Amino acid sequence: MTSSRTEPYSVSRLNLEAQGLLEGSFPLIWLQGEISNLARPRSGHIYFSLKDDRAQVNAAMFRNRNSLLRFQPRDGQQILVRARVTVFVPRGGFQIIVEHMEEAGEGALRAQFEALKAKLESEGLFAQERKRPLPAWPRRIGVITSPSGAAIRDVLQVLKRRAPSIPVLIYPTPVQGAEAPAQIRRALALAIQRNECDVLVLGRGGGSLEDLWAFNDEALVRAVADSPIPVVSAVGHEVDVSLCDFAADVRAPTPSAAAELISPDGDALLDRLGVLGRRQRHLMVQNLRGQRQRLEGLARRLHARHPNRQLEQTRQQVDELQARMARTLNHRLALLRGRWQPLDVRLRQQSPASQVARQAQRLHELQRRLPVPLRHQQRHLAQRLDGAARRLHTASPLATLDRGYSLTLMEGQPLRSVDSLKEGQTVETRLAKGSFEATVTRVKPEE
Repeated sequence: MTSSRTEPYSVSRLNLEAQGLLEGSFPLIWLQGEISNLARPRSGHIYFSLKDDRAQVNAAMFRNRNSLLRFQPRDGQQILVRARVTVFVPRGGFQIIVEHMEEAGEGALRAQFEALKAKLESEGLFAQERKRPLPAWPRRIGVITSPSGAAIRDVLQVLKRRAPSIPVLIYPTPVQGAEAPAQIRRALALAIQRNECDVLVLGRGGGSLEDLWAFNDEALVRAVADSPIPVVSAVGHEVDVSLCDFAADVRAPTPSAAAELISPDGDALLDRLGVLGRRQRHLMVQNLRGQRQRLEGLARRLHARHPNRQLEQTRQQVDELQARMARTLNHRLALLRGRWQPLDVRLRQQSPASQVARQAQRLHELQRRLPVPLRHQQRHLAQRLDGAARRLHTASPLATLDRGYSLTLMEGQPLRSVDSLKEGQTVETRLAKGSFEATVTRVKPEE
């Protein structure tokens, strides 16, 4: 006869399930006790026992957490830790993993902190819908802090690197001591009243809970929550938490991180502007290419019937007409010259001077041939001829020309009246010496 029994647990399974039960049952808890059996191996972790007068528990604090400690833990020291409960599976040891450690003197302040936090949170003072977004590019940044502390140096250094063009206004105030909360409230009220900045940084460097207590003042927390200007809280180091962190619009782990949050990255902005500039140039090139193609198409369409084409043809026709007119005019002048030259020859032949010369030559020949008695008659005839020549010369047209008169011919015929003249006709004018041609520009009939 056999009996049934359940599958047995392995030790590792038991420890793992115990670990899951403990970690799921306990949230992060605060514990106070005394350090004993403190060990610091080369790994950088811290192992110790946390005890009171009736019990103790093993504790471990890993290197990434204990590097943030502001004091050196030692055996016999009273501390306050925030830890999670777990099981070390390989040995099945019950232990706590410490996330935060502070000296036990801060325990009363911690309790006061938690009570005030719960009160303000229940009033909705920390509600997410109350938070305002930070400006992407603030015109001016205000910093409420001590002018001689490390926080302002860190903030100014980061802003100088990231956004040197943004001006910074410092509202100086003490950040530690009994008078600090009232002084900080006055500095915040002054910044709000002046309304000179787009964002405010409220903060200081690290310290103990007591050092940072001014930023847990209830009146200051309410003033931060009611500020019309967005507020960035940067109190202490990353592990430090103040009530102003919950009331502010944004919580920064350090003052340097606050400066990073509120300032645009100049290098990133330049890179972005470079990308946008290249994209804009690409779009402009594409647009110009399209416009150029469109313009070339319009130019081709316009080229076929462009006014310049018609003007060129008209100019060519004018040139041809001018050439034809010049040829016609030259031909007409040549004809007139052909008709005038025979008339000129005839006129010269019929000139009294020519006749006198011929008669004189004939007379001379006759004188040689005539006997002496006839020479007297010849002399007498010569005298008569000379007188006739003078009279003839006086009545000759050439004599008239010698006195400054001229003879106008049209088509070889003397012109006696303007009745047959028209504007644009060509006439010849004969002078005592030479002749010239002229074009009639105006006709004046005799009044």
